[in-house]
Amino acid sequence: MADSYQASLDYLYSLQLFGIKLGLENISNLLQRLDNPQRKLRIIHIAGTNGKGSTAAALANIFHAAGIKAGLYTSPHLHSFTERVRVNTRQIDEAEVVRLTDELRPHAEELRTTFFEFTTALALLHFRRCGCEWAILETGLGGRLDATNAVTPELCLVTPISHDHNVYLGETLAEVAGEKAGIFKWQVPVISSRQLPAVQQVLEARAKQLESPLVQAGQDYDWWVAEGGFYFRGFGCEFGDLQPLLAGRHQQQNLALGLAAAIWLQQNGVPLTTAALKNGIEQTRWPGRLEWLPGRVLLDGAHNAAGAQVLAEYLEQQELKSLHLIVGLKADKQAEELLTPLLPFVGRLYATRPPVDASIEPEKLVQLAEKSGILAATYDDAQAALSAANEARSADQTLLVAGSLFLVAALREELLPTTELLSISA
Repeated sequence: MADSYQASLDYLYSLQLFGIKLGLENISNLLQRLDNPQRKLRIIHIAGTNGKGSTAAALANIFHAAGIKAGLYTSPHLHSFTERVRVNTRQIDEAEVVRLTDELRPHAEELRTTFFEFTTALALLHFRRCGCEWAILETGLGGRLDATNAVTPELCLVTPISHDHNVYLGETLAEVAGEKAGIFKWQVPVISSRQLPAVQQVLEARAKQLESPLVQAGQDYDWWVAEGGFYFRGFGCEFGDLQPLLAGRHQQQNLALGLAAAIWLQQNGVPLTTAALKNGIEQTRWPGRLEWLPGRVLLDGAHNAAGAQVLAEYLEQQELKSLHLIVGLKADKQAEELLTPLLPFVGRLYATRPPVDASIEPEKLVQLAEKSGILAATYDDAQAALSAANEARSADQTLLVAGSLFLVAALREELLPTTELLSISA
């Protein structure tokens, strides 16, 4: 089976040669050939720049705690392709990936589908065959022309929007927001996190155009942190003293969005108990994002300016200083925008390449660090950077790995005994 599974992965990844192909014609044709599995599912669709995965994971845990079978589709994965497709929070079996790939492949080859179109169809077909009532879908890129937008959801969620994939989504924040708001459907309710004014204007205009009720953080629901826990108020109810596992204020915002969605569903007839809501919020894990490992190692897949700023706020909140930072960036990232918020917390920087086809030259990262008076050096690969950092730092100094989720994944595999299964629930 291992050989068959690897052969399936090799085929799936070969579809990446078709690149990013925005548009819904291909995915719609593929789903039509599969008897439109998405039409048998009740769908929650999530768009935004950061926080989609943890919001989706929180909802999946709430459904699971309530005993309602739900599928979860997210991207990218950390270690295994199977992390992208889950039922009842559990990863799809490798054998099922093989079966579905074999079944979809003839259609995909005729239609020349992309990797993401193929995997979206695979996930929806798997959810239907597993008897899922609900599916929680995270957009891959943007929203309007993203393959996941071939569905008609019952509820749309929007996490915080910032500059993201500008080559595809537009140069201005309003243009990016317009693409993300492309998931809105006629009269389908939308729940949004707090947004920048330019984004909020776009979301409000789009919702009004489609007569979609728009529920907004800070107006219709809110949350705060006080001594003893995390608090939520909205929709005529209040949760107090929640104790989530996810670290960072930004994760509290994501959990609040997930909780707001769950309460809205509960009040509209979905049998989600109060206990399931509390359990789902408190038990959610989202590995690779502000994740502490033994030996004072902090992993965070901050890969854009907004993510770097959130990470910097967490470092300040935790009073972390003189960090040993292993960093590597994909070629499409703005090095200065990502590094500038982090450098005040760094004592030594180890620049390397994430395991991707194209990355920013490590020398450029070193130059940026040295301008701030930080000792920095380049390393051929992530493992060499890890060895150097562990040799240089003392037992009470923190090692931070950031800049690319691919880099985080590579070093997480080095640091943990097994990463075969990635649990999103405690």
